[in-house]
Amino acid sequence: MKRIILTTLMLMTYVLLVTAVSASSFFKIGEKAPTFTLTSITGETVSLESLKGKVVVLGLFHICEPCLMQGTNLQKVYEATRGKDVAVVGVNSAGNSKKAVMEFLTQFPVKVTYPYLIDPNKTTDKLYGGGRFIPNVYIIDRDGVIRWQRVGNMDLAGADVILQEVEKLLAGANKSM
Repeated sequence: MKRIILTTLMLMTYVLLVTAVSASSFFKIGEKAPTFTLTSITGETVSLESLKGKVVVLGLFHICEPCLMQGTNLQKVYEATRGKDVAVVGVNSAGNSKKAVMEFLTQFPVKVTYPYLIDPNKTTDKLYGGGRFIPNVYIIDRDGVIRWQRVGNMDLAGADVILQEVEKLLAGANKSM
């Protein structure tokens, strides 16, 4: 019995280490955010490049419960940062159809009013290392550099945590990060 427990613990540790190493190779705090251009569910074309000069809160989502919860937190961030130099953007990075994404958004406990983009080719999943590590939230500074990220559903980023990071960047604190 002790041998089985020890083997199980060793396997779990290995999986956690491999996952951490895999994730660390994707996420680029301090590096330029990979650019993309996608279409929103309402038909507008949005590019990350067009948001330069603003602090960007980027959420990458699939159709899942943790993504629903994280997307709801982004709505709170969007509402709290209205009138500030901040862009909140959600992306369905899983390649789901517009119809499936629209249906998913109706399940949110709040109405999503920030731009929600569809990524049929899974470009953002590839660029930002999504897939296994969903939902992802990135905060990108005015120069297009990733300054903060939260990856995966193990520890969702609350609206208050995201807002603290956004406020730091708005105040110019990104120079010391």
